Amino acid sequence: QVQLVESGGGLVQPGGSLRLSCASSKSILSIAAMDWYRQVLGKERELVARITNSGNTHYPDSVKGRFTISRDIAKKTVYLQMNSLKPDDTAVYYCHAFDWGTNYWGQGTQVTVSL
Repeated sequence: QVQLVESGGGLVQPGGSLRLSCASSKSILSIAAMDWYRQVLGKERELVARITNSGNTHYPDSVKGRFTISRDIAKKTVYLQMNSLKPDDTAVYYCHAFDWGTNYWGQGTQVTVSL
């Protein structure tokens, strides 16, 4: 069982930055991959960043160069640094853990990019 708790969402102006945090109840080195997804009401949840237990990262083109996923192993926490935010980045952001065949989700945190 893995419990995930996100924090750091909020309201930011276009061009601004936010950092999301995802605290895990289990060592993140023992989890195959940890991701950030986002979802807009009425649309499918989409992957925005992934970090594997070996430290490899992956980003879709929509956020590449603007978002950075990182981790603090000692704190069992994964971060999502979001820069140059756009209104289209507005969504609920979810932390996800793929624990070798089992999926776990956080409760989500709202990010709103608006003037």
